[in-house]
Amino acid sequence: MVLSDGETTVLLDAGLSARETVRRMVSAGLCPESLSGVILSHEHRDHLSGMGPVCRRFKLAAYMTGKTFKNAKPLLGALPRVEPFSCGADFSIGTLCFRPFSISHDAADPAGFTVSAHGIKVGIATDLGVCTSVVAHHLSGCRALFLEANHCPDMLDAGPYPWHLKQRVKSRIGHLSNQAARDLLGRVLWPEVTHVVLAHLSETNNLPEKALSVVGEALGNHSASLIAAHQEQVVDVWIPAKPPPPG
Repeated sequence: MVLSDGETTVLLDAGLSARETVRRMVSAGLCPESLSGVILSHEHRDHLSGMGPVCRRFKLAAYMTGKTFKNAKPLLGALPRVEPFSCGADFSIGTLCFRPFSISHDAADPAGFTVSAHGIKVGIATDLGVCTSVVAHHLSGCRALFLEANHCPDMLDAGPYPWHLKQRVKSRIGHLSNQAARDLLGRVLWPEVTHVVLAHLSETNNLPEKALSVVGEALGNHSASLIAAHQEQVVDVWIPAKPPPPG
């Protein structure tokens, strides 16, 4: 995921190859050379496989918690610079302010994030098994939300995954179902939300139309745009600046 306010551009996780990351940034009108850093949410391969090459190619700092670095280090190779952060403590990269918060997932120290700039806050919560009060607290007041809607429970139960993997996905340290994502959105939805993006959809155990239908129940008559991200497509989300108060 690329986050930019027009002044600072940051890559959050790097599960794609460096070449594919660059290709997608260019296709979205973004300059890879403008990157100011790469943040790693947790050490699973689908989030870090391209991180080392991207950091080395563009001489970027890598941001992650100490526990995540300890577990990810063998997969990352040499990095130009590592900047540790702790969940619950803000850190800044250029004009972007990040607040990492703890999430429930089967990793050493997984983090969700809010990102703030110019009075706008964006919330990101993917790869989590349950919505805790901590998650809901941090996602409250966001203008845009990127939420996991990983699986349809019926498709997961009937699908090809082995029993132990199905149990892992369903667990409190696994992934959010469409229904759980709907309930999370219902807890944090407020009038100024403009965009809700559903992320980390399973290609085996979910369909975009199922995710949109179920999670959309939480929106009701709300005017927010609801989008299902696809692993093979670039999704552009532009959040308009908040207008100044009258007078």
